[in-house]
Amino acid sequence: QVQLAESGGGLVQSGGSLTLSCAASGRTFNTLAMGWYRQAPGKERDFVAAISGTGDTVTYAQAVKGRFTISRDNTKNTVSLQMNSLKPEDTAVYYCAAGSDVIVAGFGIMDVWGKGTLVTISS
Repeated sequence: QVQLAESGGGLVQSGGSLTLSCAASGRTFNTLAMGWYRQAPGKERDFVAAISGTGDTVTYAQAVKGRFTISRDNTKNTVSLQMNSLKPEDTAVYYCAAGSDVIVAGFGIMDVWGKGTLVTISS
């Protein structure tokens, strides 16, 4: 069973940047689609970005397209989310997740979830 641990959350001013990382345990990391999701206070969890096992396919939510970049390092079993031009509405708990298909990741269909890391953007 894969286990995921997010890191890198914190408080950033509007317009700033932050990079989140997710470390995964297990030997099958390069076969897993990985995704980032977020849940703002009082709202449902939303899809942010996903990447295929090989890294060849990436998808983004419209709200973050052009500002966020998802990437992975299969030699280190990590997936990252580089977030630029941050806005107060990006404030949320960000979750890393693993699944079998990068396409359905956009619908939140993932098998394993991390515990989340809080990102707060001040205006």
